[in-house]
Amino acid sequence: MFETLLLVLLILAAWFWLDSIAKREIAIQHGRDLAGRCNLQLLDETVACNKIRLGRDSQGHAQLLRLYEFEVSASGAERMQCNLQLLGKQLQTWHIPPYVQALH
Repeated sequence: MFETLLLVLLILAAWFWLDSIAKREIAIQHGRDLAGRCNLQLLDETVACNKIRLGRDSQGHAQLLRLYEFEVSASGAERMQCNLQLLGKQLQTWHIPPYVQALH
């Protein structure tokens, strides 16, 4: 019985790890797209998952809701903290702070 429980826990941990890697790649792509739409550069080409909880989609199904933070810049000199939220694979919300684009 103990071995079965341990095996189930290991399988769940492996699934969670692989699922997290896949969702991180989706979040990076969304971060890159959002930054591009705002004429900004996604810095370090990375996002960091800061919060995970359960959420419900439009059909009421439970899915993992992940909050990712990332940094963008208009000129490469200053960094702006941004975030996006994924429910499953779907982009739910995002925030990029207002900024004044410098004229060259």
